[in-house]
Amino acid sequence: MDVPGLDWLLVPLHQLVSWAAAGAMVFGGVVPYIPQYRDIRRTQNAEGFSTYVCLVLLVANILRILFWFGRHFESPLLWQSIVMIVTMLLMLKLCTEVRVGNELNVKRRLFADFDPHHFWHWSSFADYLQCVLAFAGVAGYVTYLSIDSALFVETLGFLAVLTEAMLGVPQLYRNHRHRSTEGMSIKMVLMWTSGDTFKTAYFLLNGAPLQFSVCGLLQVLVDLAILAQAYAFAHHPSKPSPHTVHPASAKAL
Repeated sequence: MDVPGLDWLLVPLHQLVSWAAAGAMVFGGVVPYIPQYRDIRRTQNAEGFSTYVCLVLLVANILRILFWFGRHFESPLLWQSIVMIVTMLLMLKLCTEVRVGNELNVKRRLFADFDPHHFWHWSSFADYLQCVLAFAGVAGYVTYLSIDSALFVETLGFLAVLTEAMLGVPQLYRNHRHRSTEGMSIKMVLMWTSGDTFKTAYFLLNGAPLQFSVCGLLQVLVDLAILAQAYAFAHHPSKPSPHTVHPASAKAL
């Protein structure tokens, strides 16, 4: 049978593969956080997870959505940003509730205090939400004023993907500072690595803007560095400090 005769099979199959790839792009990014979310809820200890990961992804995806208004890209990437923002807010809510529940006699810290020493270490999820909304509002207004500038739009896109490429850096730094990956979900990092690899390949194959592909490759390198930390610290653990801080009261980055 000639190949053209298989169109009745190949066309629907190609469409099915495209839908599956789009679905993986939209929801695949949130899958790595499921085991971490479950671990935090089960142990009631969020010290192994850096909430700055949430900050990085919130900023990156808000900027990416704003970039879309200046230069439309594939819809799955837009929906991925929306789903990721919701996921990061849920992660942030859980981490805040657990951390505040473990702290005793700590002065309440508010976003409205505008104290840089306590930035992203507030006492209520509502304060984080206020910060995110304030950033989105200011960034949205600036984008509205500059949307006709091609240079601004391209710079916005670069900042969006570069910020996302720095996703693993807070976790990388936290692990280095504590000389340990205790409390960090290895499953989460493995899923980061596989997801970022798939995402970078998706960018390359679908002709996404160059910024997406370059920063995707950078993300993969950071993921591999975190996995190398996990291996190194597991085989060469640091000696415990004579003044060990109790995990429940230690501050994660």
